[in-house]
Amino acid sequence: MGGTMDGTRHRRRGDTRQRIQDVALELFAEQGYEKTSLREIAERLEVTKAALYYHFKTKEEILVSIFEDLTKPIEELIEWGRQQPHTLDTKQEIIRRYAETLAGATPLFRFMHDNQATVRELRIGDSFKERIRGLRDIIIDPEADLVDQVRCVSAIFTLHAGMFLLQDLEGDPEDKNKAVLEVATDLVTQAHEGAQGS
Repeated sequence: MGGTMDGTRHRRRGDTRQRIQDVALELFAEQGYEKTSLREIAERLEVTKAALYYHFKTKEEILVSIFEDLTKPIEELIEWGRQQPHTLDTKQEIIRRYAETLAGATPLFRFMHDNQATVRELRIGDSFKERIRGLRDIIIDPEADLVDQVRCVSAIFTLHAGMFLLQDLEGDPEDKNKAVLEVATDLVTQAHEGAQGS
């Protein structure tokens, strides 16, 4: 990541709590969650440990708060989706918005991927799975046959795979994101048409 991007991100998310989250996640990624101390997070932020302590008592608290903040958009998306008609437009919009949410949360998902033991211990994975189930339930037609239900679930996994498995494939990241979104959209479209046909 270029310096400018980091600068704007920290400015844009100006408040201390969010700066702590950003810096903590950077340190966790660089040297591992276990090895990172609150003192080091405070040092990199150039604040006292007491200032940090005012917001978070432990690094567990920091991690859980990052997770909650970054998954809030998923909850909002599910709430929105539940109120929409079960149309193809709705489903495609859900996939598109979910892809955007994931893109915004990439550092967190990398962390989750690399620190699965910590994620399990803090039960972060559980609440994430619950949110994914909620997402699944709003894009699956209740009367869809099993193949179309699998297509819907696969659309969600396609977006997840796009984050991890395609990182090291050749190609421009933006093109890859577009391709992933296209495949995920195709899957929900096929599922929707299948459900309508039955």
